[in-house]
Amino acid sequence: MYKLSLIMIHTKHSLRVRYGETDPMKYVYYGNYAEYFEVGRVELFRSIGMSYNEIENQGIWLPVSEYKIKYLKPALYDQKLEIHTFVKKMPGVRIEFEYEIFNEEGTKITEASTTLFFLDAATQKVVKCPDYLLELIEKNWKH
Repeated sequence: MYKLSLIMIHTKHSLRVRYGETDPMKYVYYGNYAEYFEVGRVELFRSIGMSYNEIENQGIWLPVSEYKIKYLKPALYDQKLEIHTFVKKMPGVRIEFEYEIFNEEGTKITEASTTLFFLDAATQKVVKCPDYLLELIEKNWKH
């Protein structure tokens, strides 16, 4: 579904599935994956030198406008998961993230993508990616 090509930015972040994130079968409840992907986005921004909080303090919000997911295998209670987060093209008014989640055996269990847009918090208008963020993205671009 999501083939790796030229990777612009790629981060990895590990977490352990908590009991409260699972259903009675001890599978991760499907709604919790969105939170895992948010963790991936936050860590990706942190890895390039700006926290999500700093972006918001600059007056920019990043609402999600699209979310796609494909569940390949279930994530289970107490498994250590590795979330890979990718940005593969330069943002304009939108920024697209792709994700892969692997279990502790190294098996890919989930593929997903989200599209977020840049929103001026004061005017509530869609804006282009701010220059300060674009510069950090360009600086961290990997070919």
